[in-house]
Amino acid sequence: MITILVIATIAIMFKILVFGLKAAWGIAKLLLTLIVFPVIMVALVMFGLIYLAIPILIVAGIIALAASCATA
Repeated sequence: MITILVIATIAIMFKILVFGLKAAWGIAKLLLTLIVFPVIMVALVMFGLIYLAIPILIVAGIIALAASCATA
């Protein structure tokens, strides 16, 4: 009986851990997409590194387009 409770407890803890990692990954993606990436792009333009910002934006656009086509 105790072993069943231990196994069930471990299974529940594992599911909670997986859920927490998925939630943290989703929040990190959201923050990076909406805050960090645009701030980096604006900083690159402000410091005169537009020749570096343009290729990064092109690559990000291609990746976004490929990802949207893959999910559709």
